[in-house]
Amino acid sequence: MRVVAYAYPWDVATPGFVDRVRELGVDEVAVAVSYHSARAATPWSHTGTAVYARHAAFYRPVREGVWGKLTPGVPDWTASPDSAGEAVSVLNDAGIPAAAWLVLTHNSLLGQRFPELTVRNCFGERYPWALCPSHEEVRAYAATLVEEALAGLDVSSVILEACGQLGAVHQCSHEKTGAVWSPAVARLLSVCCCDACGLADSFRDDVLRLLATGDLTTADDPALRAELLEPRQKATDLLRHAVLAKISAPVTLHADLDPWATGALPGLTPGAAEEVATVVLPCWQPGEGLVAEARTRLPSKVGIGAYVTALGPAPDLRAYVARLRDAGADQVHLYHLGLAGPARWAELHGAVASARA
Repeated sequence: MRVVAYAYPWDVATPGFVDRVRELGVDEVAVAVSYHSARAATPWSHTGTAVYARHAAFYRPVREGVWGKLTPGVPDWTASPDSAGEAVSVLNDAGIPAAAWLVLTHNSLLGQRFPELTVRNCFGERYPWALCPSHEEVRAYAATLVEEALAGLDVSSVILEACGQLGAVHQCSHEKTGAVWSPAVARLLSVCCCDACGLADSFRDDVLRLLATGDLTTADDPALRAELLEPRQKATDLLRHAVLAKISAPVTLHADLDPWATGALPGLTPGAAEEVATVVLPCWQPGEGLVAEARTRLPSKVGIGAYVTALGPAPDLRAYVARLRDAGADQVHLYHLGLAGPARWAELHGAVASARA
């Protein structure tokens, strides 16, 4: 199995990073070039405990005159205006392949500045963390973001996160919606009813009916699903095509087999897998079944990656990666070289050892 591990630009700048990566033996390091807001722990640092990225930001120079309506935020918490470019250069100089890790539609800064370009649910509520791909301005922004991110960089691949729509279920400030909505309600509340999507809010009564039942397992109506999903998939395809036109390197797409999925790993549209080299699936929770299903559903030429985490109550990654390999995974994507500090390093070693077995 191929092993890809993720990192932030400031992680690469931490003393000893290159030596740790070489000792771990991964095949590629994915460097965040465009990323959402975060408070990221820095357990390898001896000078601080976290980096507070207050808003979504672009970790390459933001040039004037190349952006349209949407211009990404500049991170004043990094010492350099090109911290991602410098991180990629450090890896290149060390002979370690580097991937550009790009988050596209997850941007609360731009969503707050341009609410008319965000997802709007059937109650008229806006999701400021979710730029809606149905808007031409959003697709143009994503294409420019990719082009500017890759300018002058020597990368082995490009990893696309949030290449589609985000929805109602999303980690927000002191989020208090978990385990409140049934899957059916969450799906319907994630349907965008903005002007660009062209959907009426006529299914609001369905949401209220599902909320009133108190049944957290209630399924939504199949006919309603088909009617509401088609516009989203069309917009997602347009977004992906605009982005792929700017990329010459192999592309890895974070995605989910569930067509209704929104977020960092949005649902695959029918033709999406054919257009990329690898599809990475959400396997932070037990994902052997998901990988096995993907192996039967996706084209044989497409690599299947399993996204796993060494954080929190992680499973035994050595055994877990072996099960994912047996289920049909070609790659394991490890989260996260910076966040998984010394106390978690043994888990990452176990994952790599299992991938190599």
